[in-house]
Amino acid sequence: MENILVVINVILAALLIIVILLQRSEGGALGLGVSQDSFTSSRSVGNFLTKFTSIVATLFIITSIAIVAISRDEIRDIQSVIEKEEEADSNLPQIPESPK
Repeated sequence: MENILVVINVILAALLIIVILLQRSEGGALGLGVSQDSFTSSRSVGNFLTKFTSIVATLFIITSIAIVAISRDEIRDIQSVIEKEEEADSNLPQIPESPK
């Protein structure tokens, strides 16, 4: 399940990047290059891309939160490096203390 969500999340991230790059910038230097004389007006294309971007971004955030929620149980079971060292040290023979 986690692998499927990761794949979906990567696809949504790539799609989000593409959709953001397709949008017209403030200066009009980047974007689709749609002129005012074209069949679809730049305003309707902009509205569509804005709505589509918000939908893809929302899905991306939802899948990211779902991945964290699923993998949270696995993280609890993992021991830290310090805990592993303490367990390893307990199995080694101890140096006897010198009498005072």
